[in-house]
Amino acid sequence: MGVQAPTDQNSSVPVSSNKSQIDERPEKQSQIDEQLKRQKEIDDWLPITSSRNAKWWYSAFHNVTAMVGAGVLSLPYAMSNLGWGPGTVILVLSWVITLFTLWQMVEMHEMVPGKRFDRYHELGQHAFGEKLGLWIVVPQQLICEVGVDIVYMVTGGKSLQKIHKIARKDKDPIKLTYFIMIFASAHFVLAHLPNFNSISGVSLAAAVMSLSYSTIAWTASVHKGVQPDVEYGYLAHSTSGTVFNFFTALGDVAFAYAGHNVVLEIQATIPSSPEKPSKKPMWRGVVIAYIVVALCYFPVAFIGYYIFGNKVEDNILISLEKPEWLIITANMFVVIHVIGSYQLYAMPVFDMIETLLVKKLHFRPTTMLRFISRNTYVAFTMFVGITFPFFGGLLGFFGGFAFSPTTYFLPCIMWLTVKKPRKFSLSWVVNWICITLGVLLMILSPIGGLRNIILQAKNYKFYN
Repeated sequence: MGVQAPTDQNSSVPVSSNKSQIDERPEKQSQIDEQLKRQKEIDDWLPITSSRNAKWWYSAFHNVTAMVGAGVLSLPYAMSNLGWGPGTVILVLSWVITLFTLWQMVEMHEMVPGKRFDRYHELGQHAFGEKLGLWIVVPQQLICEVGVDIVYMVTGGKSLQKIHKIARKDKDPIKLTYFIMIFASAHFVLAHLPNFNSISGVSLAAAVMSLSYSTIAWTASVHKGVQPDVEYGYLAHSTSGTVFNFFTALGDVAFAYAGHNVVLEIQATIPSSPEKPSKKPMWRGVVIAYIVVALCYFPVAFIGYYIFGNKVEDNILISLEKPEWLIITANMFVVIHVIGSYQLYAMPVFDMIETLLVKKLHFRPTTMLRFISRNTYVAFTMFVGITFPFFGGLLGFFGGFAFSPTTYFLPCIMWLTVKKPRKFSLSWVVNWICITLGVLLMILSPIGGLRNIILQAKNYKFYN
């Protein structure tokens, strides 16, 4: 009798199982290959990752365009609310702190071997976790970038209105609403440039314009000479008014140094390899950009305040009424600059919108999808700019509420989380100083900005 040997029937189960597993492997591999192919097609279509052949000088003028915006024209006004001592310290300290945090972001772009953090929120996800990183970074980044674009809609419209007003000698005035719509019309066209490298020409023109109108602002001020009734005391007659204006000025300074929201996206366009990482050409461009920032900001702020004192307007070009041809030229330069700067800040927003539509909602990546989504965004920023054209108040509010975290202290928190420097070491102390100052800026400056918006809104009529 004995034990019966295994029959073909009994042994057929593992044999067929093995066959099915062998058959499934090519199918799984095929599915993986298909997913990778689709992922690559999407990445090649999205604006941030579609082109990686930028040169180091691209980073220089992209950063100048992102940093030196309309905020430079409000710096003399900020100085009038801060005073000589505090104003000088805050401006110089902000230049140093933001250069330091920008260096941190450039270094962290490729801190994980074989991986690039092409977007601000990807770095946030690495530092804080997949979900928490998104919730911390994306809302702030969107507020910054959309906020800048709205403010630039107003700035562009006001500059066009100023040109018309001077050229027509105050005859036949046209409402600001129409000038904002004229300014927006350019973006309904430029918004369809596909990626960062495709707007490099626009960005270069914008960077040149920013240096040009900044130079015009301070040289025209020198030519005008110190005003006979100039005063350097605080303009507000009450203590509360002085304090609120001081807070607003902090927001103006924060707005002026807000270029960090697009820095990783700019670096993503530079080619990289283990032998030649992107951080070297990127940092070279950043240093050049920050030299240009210093040449723009400090002369405009200090000379503008010295010439006009506390009577300076929140846009120094308004204080400079003559020579007329020069003021028209400067305002035209502002318009060209904010056209380029708008596109630079809009590109990461386009990337987020298109990523959501294609990856989450599974739309096909088509030209029509891009046409509809980008035109909708431009129309939205135009509508909000027309509805709430409070230029000075918007600078103070958005500057403190949104730009302080992403510019002054969020990179420091990420650095401490990822790099983990030794407690009380120089790196640890410097980062915590930046975090403390940044949090104070975030808390205080929106208070003044919101108060200004409320005061200006009292006498404002919608679309009037």
